Amino acid sequence: MRQISSRRRVLALASLGAAAALTLSACSAPSESTGGDDAAALDKVSIGISQLVQHPALDAATEGFKQAFIDAGYVDGDTVSFDEQNANGEQATAVTIAQTFSTSNVDLVLAVATPAAQAAAQAITDKPILFTAVTDAVSAELVESMEKPGANVTGTVDAVPDDALKTQFEIITEMKPDAKKVGIVYASGEVNSQVQVDAAQKVADEMGLELVTKTVTTANDIAQATEALGDVDAIYVPTDNMVVSGIASLVQVAETAKIPVIGAEPGTVEGGAVATYGIDYTKLGKQTGEMAIKILEGADPADTPVETPAELSYVVNPAAAERMGVEIPKAILDEATVVE
Repeated sequence: MRQISSRRRVLALASLGAAAALTLSACSAPSESTGGDDAAALDKVSIGISQLVQHPALDAATEGFKQAFIDAGYVDGDTVSFDEQNANGEQATAVTIAQTFSTSNVDLVLAVATPAAQAAAQAITDKPILFTAVTDAVSAELVESMEKPGANVTGTVDAVPDDALKTQFEIITEMKPDAKKVGIVYASGEVNSQVQVDAAQKVADEMGLELVTKTVTTANDIAQATEALGDVDAIYVPTDNMVVSGIASLVQVAETAKIPVIGAEPGTVEGGAVATYGIDYTKLGKQTGEMAIKILEGADPADTPVETPAELSYVVNPAAAERMGVEIPKAILDEATVVE
């Protein structure tokens, strides 16, 4: 087992393939160096960042995005500046942030999470927009298709493939072989969450499990909704921004009732869930940043395919498992990254 103490070391994703060289535009990334060991000359670029809410997965995605620029040779505050704004979970605030960026001098906008991306796409048509931590970019009407976005918006999605979602549910049945009911609490206003619940319903049907769902409209509703799930054998937490940001409330109820919680991503496990088979949001954000650099170099967002994470891994929290009265199977423990 590997021990970790920070998100940057949670998972390993496959490296991106090498991209074809592109002609630099006026707001380009590194240009060719003219001498020896001198650093490449960089034009300064300004990036606006609209993050829906603060929680580990979205924070990691933002940091990974910024790291891509640093790794490419940009200097924060010198050759690149980041105007970071957080909507604190309020859609109206996300709209205001997007409108501000639409009239500012930023060269590119990063939108983190589906509602932030939707607000940016509606308000900004003359600047490139990169999104990340979006589950279904087509259903959210951000792009025409994954292969050919069609406008000024593209980015990365965090949708869990069907086989990986089934693996997440299999973790439940491996810990609780007699499990019959799985509960989900999710925000009724998040398109990405409804997509995941629909996918979870299909997996539950295939596995002979009953899915019990409750919706919330504010983070203050999470504890009550979790209690209202009733006599469920486990709780599954999708990448729902509202619920993940308030995961402590859900975990507290689950620990009291000895109900194991399985997450869709590592941040939920760090927040007290037992396990996941998921992605590293730091690396997903960095992948998005590398796409952004290519677009600043001249690539057209309309023709830049939306990208998906390449690899997923187990992440487990044995202490949480003990508090919830279950054991993580040895086969998973032997393969997993363990959060402290």
